[in-house]
Amino acid sequence: MKTINIGICGLGTVGAGVVNVMQRNAEAIAARSGRPLAITHIGARRDNPDCDTGLAKVSRDIFAVVNDPEVDIVVELIGGYEPALELVMQAINNGKHVVTANKALIAVHGNEIFAAAEAKAVSVCFEAAVAGGIPIIKSLREGLAANSVEWLAGIINGTGNYILTEMRDKGRDFADVLVDAQALGYAEADPTFDVEGIDAAHKLVILASLAFGMPLNFDACFTEGISAIAPQDVVFAGELGYRIKHLGIARKTEQGVELRVHPTLIPQRRLIANVDGVMNAVLVKGDAVGPTLYYGPGAGAEPTASSVIADIVDLLRTIDASPAARAPHLGFASDFLKALPAIPVSEISAAYYLRISAADKPGVLSHITQILSDSGISIEALLQKEASHDIDAVKSANSHANLLNVPIVLITDITLESRLTAAVSGIEALDTVEGKVTFIRVESLG
Repeated sequence: MKTINIGICGLGTVGAGVVNVMQRNAEAIAARSGRPLAITHIGARRDNPDCDTGLAKVSRDIFAVVNDPEVDIVVELIGGYEPALELVMQAINNGKHVVTANKALIAVHGNEIFAAAEAKAVSVCFEAAVAGGIPIIKSLREGLAANSVEWLAGIINGTGNYILTEMRDKGRDFADVLVDAQALGYAEADPTFDVEGIDAAHKLVILASLAFGMPLNFDACFTEGISAIAPQDVVFAGELGYRIKHLGIARKTEQGVELRVHPTLIPQRRLIANVDGVMNAVLVKGDAVGPTLYYGPGAGAEPTASSVIADIVDLLRTIDASPAARAPHLGFASDFLKALPAIPVSEISAAYYLRISAADKPGVLSHITQILSDSGISIEALLQKEASHDIDAVKSANSHANLLNVPIVLITDITLESRLTAAVSGIEALDTVEGKVTFIRVESLG
């Protein structure tokens, strides 16, 4: 039986993890795949001291790997859009199967990549692109194939989850925790993709396509980060029985599909609310199975390598099969993929957490509740804190110089977001309200 040759492009953290795990577990991997395999060519700009490349050829030009006629499967681990897109397309044009951990590439360019792969009768596998070592792609594509997925919600960025966990457990500010996250290697020097939700949006778009049988549509995803979350919001949420998590949420309705990433209050009793640190979790609600939760490490050398190698094993099992016998890229045959209208965030329905800095005087609360009532919004829970004794810290710099401000915290019943934002504008216009109203969406995930 012919040995299947693997070419790896990129020898960073994940690339080294793939080499190490494949060498350590070579016998078991070959037994599971049913045929021999070997890493024969590695493309890397520099060597990685954390792994031994063995007998594999090492090229400084990563395109030498995809153009090597002896390589059967190309593993792309360089990340980003370019030259990753050119590399993957060249591999496909050369008739090679591709395994990638590149969520940005799949989320933004996946439709054209999959079309090219189908035309060339090769497969592109991407289990490691979402949630690291958690087999969520396979679960959605195959394990839940009997279900009509109604919605899913995930903690799919470990950096953001670590920051929010530290803020809750230690009462620290966002900026301070971010510095620690960077020192520990959880956040990049430029943390924008992580803390502003872009990384999570890439992953959510992939999950939604698998769940709902729709083409990838990254531009339709609403994205909001966690940099504006204040320690007091974390504390108040806890007092009301909630935890704040940075969630990616996809929901299919009769009107279309919601795709949104934002901070979210979740009831403390939910399992996903207790996923802390850098761990990831995805909650999926299917009509037949009900809610299922997938939990594990969302990043790291060997957890991600675990998913990369699982894709290689899948390819080895079906490498001689006809394309029709392989699992479709997005879980649905391409002819059955159906574009769904994207529901703007202004048209979603949710409950909301509001924190209002208001003058400590009679009648203020009644004015606020009246504005909400006039907008058809009911209040489910309310906290009204006493005035601080630190007068200098709470006095308004402008119109309320002789009044103390107190936080009024409330949770509304479910309402349309456009209705909520209109009410918030009315509240902010009150002379007795200082600054902007903080509002965070609330999901029961029941």
